[in-house]
Amino acid sequence: MQSDHAGRAQPGRSRAIRWLLIIPFVAVLWVPFYNGTSPRLFGFPLFYWYQLLWIPLTSIITWIVYRAEG
Repeated sequence: MQSDHAGRAQPGRSRAIRWLLIIPFVAVLWVPFYNGTSPRLFGFPLFYWYQLLWIPLTSIITWIVYRAEG
């Protein structure tokens, strides 16, 4: 008889990896960190490209958490 938890991540590890989801939340809400115009990237001021950068980064972090939870 197999356990229902076969092939899943351990509960403690699963709970700990979820803390990664806080990173994008804090990075985008900490506006004084990126409230500026320089450096520019392809003509976009820091304020815009920094936020756009977090879209794929958040997707990657979410995928990592999803895969870790099995």
